[in-house]
Amino acid sequence: MKKILFLGILCLLTNHLTQAQKKVDDVLKKLDQQTETYGSIAQSIWELAEMGYQEEQSAALLQKTLKEAGFTINQGVAGIPTAFTAEYGSGSPVIAIMGEYDALPGLSQQAVAEKKSAGKTAGHACGHHLFGTASTAAAIAVKDWMAANKTSGTIRFYGTPAEEGGSGKVYMVREGLFDDVDVALHWHPGSRNAASAGAALANKSAKFRFYGVSAHAAGSPEKGRSALDGVEAMNMMVNMMREHVPEKARIHYVITSGGKAPNVVPDFAEVYYYARHKNRNVVIDIFDRIVKAAEGAALGTGTTMGYEMIGGTHELLPNLTLQERMHKNLSRIGGITYSSEEKAFADKIAMSLGQKEVDIATAKNVAPYKTEAKAYGSTDVGDVSFKVPTVGFGTATWVPGTPAHSWQAVAAGGTSIGKKGMMVAAKTLTLTAIELFEDKKLRDTAKAEFLERRGTDFQYIPLLGDRAPALDYRK
Repeated sequence: MKKILFLGILCLLTNHLTQAQKKVDDVLKKLDQQTETYGSIAQSIWELAEMGYQEEQSAALLQKTLKEAGFTINQGVAGIPTAFTAEYGSGSPVIAIMGEYDALPGLSQQAVAEKKSAGKTAGHACGHHLFGTASTAAAIAVKDWMAANKTSGTIRFYGTPAEEGGSGKVYMVREGLFDDVDVALHWHPGSRNAASAGAALANKSAKFRFYGVSAHAAGSPEKGRSALDGVEAMNMMVNMMREHVPEKARIHYVITSGGKAPNVVPDFAEVYYYARHKNRNVVIDIFDRIVKAAEGAALGTGTTMGYEMIGGTHELLPNLTLQERMHKNLSRIGGITYSSEEKAFADKIAMSLGQKEVDIATAKNVAPYKTEAKAYGSTDVGDVSFKVPTVGFGTATWVPGTPAHSWQAVAAGGTSIGKKGMMVAAKTLTLTAIELFEDKKLRDTAKAEFLERRGTDFQYIPLLGDRAPALDYRK
């Protein structure tokens, strides 16, 4: 009798698990069926190519999509017109999915396998049109699953503008918009499928502005004080400083304004600086030294100087508990397979990168899991990762071997290759979010690891200080 009862219970449990799995599979199948719809949204944002804090139409399109799906929209959060949240449900747990949608300046490109400008001022060279759309698709898919299963809790989408140097998420963290979140999910377009532990460099950036006195450069040069001299003197001192900073630190700059005519001593000049390192305290020290160089340059050239903080981000805090689960789910979804037309396009892109042909295996497979990673770039996701347990991954939306911020990345992002990688991301986010709603132990373990890594005495201090959002930094 006991054996019969046990078998009956086992049968019921198996049937319940089978039904639950079927519901998840149904959600994933529905995402496949919506590939064309979401591909169209991503293409619209790709064509708009709006830069940081200028993403009015891109943000509006994602808001419209989420609102029509039953989400409540909160526009203009954290004092940023193009930042928003969209949520469904109520109470805990609160699972967040982040989405970006800003383009980069100076990278206009058509969706062709040769360098060919689209005649615009910007391009999606980091694939944020795919990022925002896949995250939107995932949030809606999770919402549908919650409704079908009468699951309690909140799924919240974060529309995060100006990741490229504008630190949009930092203002949202500073405003307390992540305070009630249990876990935050993100992803990023790339040239391979990988969900290993991520890393990012802390970053401080600023625009240094020098003011001088204009004069005729030949007729009365003694009456002039060149603001450009101030910029060049600053750059020279910072370049000499490179020998005396930690080896893995990074310092970059561009002169954004240096005068208009050689025969006019420029009375205004501006240089835009980044300082990066894997440790935010090192970044703070390097940035302070850059400021001293600017002050010295102004003193030596008879000019005056002021600077404006533009951005500041923390390094990325890993969470291996979440990362292992994300890797498992990405491996379940798998990578992408090229059609013959996509293969022909990818081969041409690969050749432009010095390869003989495209590496199909990298696009199709998921990279082996690793617990450590080297940091090469920066992201404002870093600040989120110090506020709540955070996890991310990347998919092959570009041809393998493609560097970010390149014309090849823009081109692939405007083709079906980019859309396929985007849907891999949408499904992986969906699977992971569903499991987080279902598995309290997973959430609790991730939270315990987060607190241990961050430290019990941690206090969040934004690297960009208390400045208002730099809404005009791309103007």
